[in-house]
Amino acid sequence: MHDPLTPPRVLLFDVNETLLDIEPLHKAVAEVLLDDDAAKLWFTTMLQYSLVMTVSDQYASFGDIGAAVLQMLARNRDVVVKAEDAKQVLSVIRTLPPHPDVRPALERLKMRGIRLATLTNSSQEVVEAQMRHAGLDGFFERMLSVEQPRRFKPHRAVYEWAAGEMGVAPGECMLVAAHGWDVAGAKWAGLRAAFIAREGQQMFPLAETPEVDTADLLGFAEKLFPAPEGSVKVEA
Repeated sequence: MHDPLTPPRVLLFDVNETLLDIEPLHKAVAEVLLDDDAAKLWFTTMLQYSLVMTVSDQYASFGDIGAAVLQMLARNRDVVVKAEDAKQVLSVIRTLPPHPDVRPALERLKMRGIRLATLTNSSQEVVEAQMRHAGLDGFFERMLSVEQPRRFKPHRAVYEWAAGEMGVAPGECMLVAAHGWDVAGAKWAGLRAAFIAREGQQMFPLAETPEVDTADLLGFAEKLFPAPEGSVKVEA
């Protein structure tokens, strides 16, 4: 078993909710569905249909799946939303702000020389736009998207592909994510994992326990690279 204080060769970061605050996206969806709680249902249903496509050996972009699901949920509420309008609503995903703990944590990790990459279910174009807008693109060696393997996380092939793209074995990577399903998939694929307990997120009790379970990315960075005794810790 890995020592949880031993840094991996590569850190793979989930993007939406882990690095970026998706509240603006939730608000945009809630305005269409006329229901503040419906946004969470939209997100989980989008994940459901991404997995339906994966297990059926089909692929469409995460954005197209999200727009289709928004239309479905709107129809249940007697609201008609055209496909192009649904995509326009969801375009806010490109301009999500980073959580306040993200930049100082990435700076700390980058300073220690660890290799950083993203691994997201979003398309390549979207993740690159997101990282540019958030001012985080300079931290990452690679911005990996499931668009290339054409399967969605948590399929094990995605994690194995990502490790190969970084030129390391799966066990030399650690996925950092705020979703229990993502952490579970990474562990089952042979990666190390860290769970970031963003508000409302929980680990999956039937999955293997990740090495790190912490409230935010600064806490994660502290676990990997503890500050010397007596030094002042950086706060988000």
